[in-house]
Amino acid sequence: MLANWKSWARAIKRDAHALWLAARDPRVPWYAKALALAVAAYAFSPIDLIPDFIPVVGYLDDLIIVPLGIALVIRLIPPDIMAEHRQAATASEGRPVSKTAAAVIVLVWIVSIAATGWWAYGFWWR
Repeated sequence: MLANWKSWARAIKRDAHALWLAARDPRVPWYAKALALAVAAYAFSPIDLIPDFIPVVGYLDDLIIVPLGIALVIRLIPPDIMAEHRQAATASEGRPVSKTAAAVIVLVWIVSIAATGWWAYGFWWR
């Protein structure tokens, strides 16, 4: 069973890298490129939208959201192009890291905290 989980995790990493490559391919439709770029950037971002230290919910993005996003984008990309990018992802050693996605996620957290603070101020002190 552990071997199956490791194999699944490697396939997810490979497919995320393949999506990163497919997002730059001119043969991929624009809507698939946009979604592929968003999913791959989030998958490779060093910061999670839901922090892992939050019990149970913290791992939802790693176990559910990312694989579902990858599965959706794979359905939007033509199979022959996806196969080509999977081979390229398998052949490459390193994986990309998205600092832009990390910055966006930090911005989402800052806006969320500010909005919650603004709401709390209006609720309790007015």
